[in-house]
Amino acid sequence: MLDYFALGVLIFAAVVLFYGVIAIHDIPYEIAVHRKHPHQDAIHVAGWVSLFTLHVIWPFLWIWATLYREDRGWGFSTTPKVDPAHLQQLEQQLAELRGRLDALERPATEEQHEARD
Repeated sequence: MLDYFALGVLIFAAVVLFYGVIAIHDIPYEIAVHRKHPHQDAIHVAGWVSLFTLHVIWPFLWIWATLYREDRGWGFSTTPKVDPAHLQQLEQQLAELRGRLDALERPATEEQHEARD
């Protein structure tokens, strides 16, 4: 009777271990799906390949999946998104400053012409 119980525990442990490894290998793919990663299919296939390499490449898949986020892309660029209203306000300020600069330069140019004459 104890032999059958031990065999049952052994089979149960093997099945849990098998499905545990399958579930763990899919974590990078689930991260990629959640983040809407552009390479999620490649990450999924690489996850299955990692089963045959005894999960040696699995940490790299985790890093690859977590590098991308939909709101900021790959995260390497520091270019902020510009609000069109703010951009228009900046252009208006620039035009005003150019007008003031032209007004300041005009009398100096007229004085230089008068000094030459």
